[in-house]
Amino acid sequence: MPPLPLPPESVRRIVYFGSPVAAVPPLRALVEAGYEVPLVVSRPDTRRGRGGVVTPSPVKAAALGLGLQVTDRVTDAVSVEADLGVVVAYGALLRPPVLGHLPLVNLHFSLLPRWRGAAPVERALLAGDAETGVCVMAVEEGLDTGGVYRAVSVPIDPEESAEDLRGRLVDAGVAALLDCCASGFGSPQPQEGVATSAAKLTTEDRRLHWEESAEFLHRVVRIGRAWTTFRGRRLLVHASRRATAPAGAVSTCPPGTMVGTVVCAGTGWLQLLEVQPEGRGRLEAAAWRNGVRPGADERLGG
Repeated sequence: MPPLPLPPESVRRIVYFGSPVAAVPPLRALVEAGYEVPLVVSRPDTRRGRGGVVTPSPVKAAALGLGLQVTDRVTDAVSVEADLGVVVAYGALLRPPVLGHLPLVNLHFSLLPRWRGAAPVERALLAGDAETGVCVMAVEEGLDTGGVYRAVSVPIDPEESAEDLRGRLVDAGVAALLDCCASGFGSPQPQEGVATSAAKLTTEDRRLHWEESAEFLHRVVRIGRAWTTFRGRRLLVHASRRATAPAGAVSTCPPGTMVGTVVCAGTGWLQLLEVQPEGRGRLEAAAWRNGVRPGADERLGG
């Protein structure tokens, strides 16, 4: 990869690579800071929803709104004259000839080398990490293996969702990226420590296995789209909190047993706050329970 441009005054034209909602604020910040963005590279449009409507990525939609040129062909970046490429959750590894065309930095939402990969925010929550962070790093052919130019630590609130945590990480990342562009990147520092993999989440990762502890189940809810089953149909759990044993609960009970809106876990109890039955909208857990009226022997996940 070509060396990063120095002095910082030479960074004027930036090719931007990004796709999801989290990658929109850094793009807007670069434009608002006065950097020229001759090209935005984003993932191809996808069909979404029941009607199969073709929808652009959030970054593409934002870029078009800003009057920027957008492409889904990554090799188009080779034909553009620019000083720097900025990658934020683009969704695919960049390889030659793009890697050899211009200096590239990536905004990654973890403290590398912990949580290299596609889902660093969710993996940090599931692991019960007390802190995570954001790194401005060099782009290499390996997955998140490049040296780090800036690293900012961010504490994790034990009750916040992945969405809220990602928002705070984006804010910290935007500030770090703008500082690097304005004052210079310096020399990247090699990553130190044990590398862990932040593999993309599967549907099974989001399933609530009631034999687990209430603490872990609450983490699963916090990553978003957690689910269980009731009467053979899927039930999404959007919000929860850890709870003490409710009045009238027996000392031992099968995992998944409901006492009101409080559910017995392998260890401890989890209170459901907001749920979504299959084919319906969100509603308070108490309203859902009053509607279905579970029998004494009915359990979640059974």
